[in-house]
Amino acid sequence: MEREFVADLLARIPADPRLEVPPGDDAAVLRPPARARTVVTVDMLMEGTDFILGPDCQPAAVGHKALGVSLSDLAAMGARPEAAFVAVALPRRGGNAIGRGIADGIAALASVHGVALAGGDTNAWDGPLVVSTTLLGSVAPGRAWRRDGARPGDLIVVTGAFGGSLLGRHLRVVPRIREALAIAARYEVHAAIDCSDGLALDLARMMAASGTRGVVRTAAVPIHADARRLADRDGRSPLDHALGDGEDFELILALPPDAAEALAAAAGQPPLDLAITAIGTVEEGAGLVAEAPDGSRTPLEPQGYVHGFDS
Repeated sequence: MEREFVADLLARIPADPRLEVPPGDDAAVLRPPARARTVVTVDMLMEGTDFILGPDCQPAAVGHKALGVSLSDLAAMGARPEAAFVAVALPRRGGNAIGRGIADGIAALASVHGVALAGGDTNAWDGPLVVSTTLLGSVAPGRAWRRDGARPGDLIVVTGAFGGSLLGRHLRVVPRIREALAIAARYEVHAAIDCSDGLALDLARMMAASGTRGVVRTAAVPIHADARRLADRDGRSPLDHALGDGEDFELILALPPDAAEALAAAAGQPPLDLAITAIGTVEEGAGLVAEAPDGSRTPLEPQGYVHGFDS
C-alpha cells in the first residue's frame, strides 16, 4: 500500500544539511547556497515514448534516466545540482516493485552527483508508468549558461560522440555535470545546450535563440560506434544518425576561438576525461549549413525528435 511504500522510501533517503525540513512533511524547506541563483528544470518520462519496461529496461534504469535527463539540463546551464523532487504515476499491477526499483536508480545517480532527494509524490492508476522529475541547481549571479549568447566568430564545440543512443545509451544517461562545472570555472562560454533531441535540432535551437547561423563541418562530427552499428542495420548513414538520433545528452557549446582551442587541448585530462571536438563555427545569418571537406556548403536540416500533437 502507498503508506508503507512511502514510509520505506523516507527511511532510505539520507539526511542532507541543505534540507531544513526534510522529506515527509507537506513540503520540503531548502537552505539555498549563499550568493547563488536557483536554477529549476522539470522533465517527464512516459512509458512507450521514453522507455519500454522489460528485460532490457528494468525500473532502476528508468529511475536513472529520469534523474539523468534533468541533470543534463543543469549541466547545459553550467549549474551545480542541489535537490530533486520526483513524482510517479505507478501502474497498479506491479507498482510496488516498480516504484522501489525507480527509487533505487534515482538514489544511486543522486549519490554520484551530490543531489539531495527532497520529496515528491506517488500515485497509482490503470495507465502506463510516468515519472516527473523537478531538479533544483545553483549558479553564481550572471554566470548561468544560456542558449542565446553565441556570437559570429565563435567555435562550436561538443563533448563526447553522437548517434545510435537507442541501442541502450538512451537509458544509461551520463549527465556532463562535472565536465560543465569544470569548463564553466576555466573557460569563457557564450552559449550552451544539451543534446537531448538531436545534434542538428538542438544546435539549430541555439542558433535561433542567438540570431546566428551555425556552420557544421560534417567530417569533424564525432560519430559514436553505436551510430555505425545502427547504420549497418537500417541503411542510413552514420552521420545521419549522429545528427538526428538524439538522447546523447552531450554538451553543445559556443566559445570564442582561444577558449575553444584551450578547451580542446585539455580534453582527456582530469576532470575532462572525454573527447572534446570543435565541429564548426558561428557566423552571421540564420539556420544551419553543412560544410564538406572541399569547402562546399549545403543547407542542413535541423533533424531530431519533436513531440507531435493533433490540431
